Amino acid sequence: MPEPSPPEEPEEPDYRFSLANERTFLAWIRTALALLAGAIALDQLAPGLAPAAVRAGLGVVLALGAAGLGAAAYRRWDRVERAIRAGGPLPRTHVLLVVTCCVVVISFAFAVLIVGYAR
Repeated sequence: MPEPSPPEEPEEPDYRFSLANERTFLAWIRTALALLAGAIALDQLAPGLAPAAVRAGLGVVLALGAAGLGAAAYRRWDRVERAIRAGGPLPRTHVLLVVTCCVVVISFAFAVLIVGYAR
């Protein structure tokens, strides 16, 4: 009876793919930090932009968006890293569409505030 062969260890992927995945993760984290900085700046540096409640609301939306994007960045990094190591297809994400839509909506809200309140 032949002896069973030891399980093959998965082959290490080309390190450039893992590093590219890490750079993408860091880009998402930088975007999340920019959203957080915008929330803080809105709250602390723009008192004449809008009433306090509106500024606070937009600041909270930006801060929560930063938190969500940071979490999504890690989740995506992990999924892509697993796919690379398994040699499978890279997973798709809808986070980019969500972030794009949020940026568009928030940009229009700021444009309205700037035209309507800032003098």
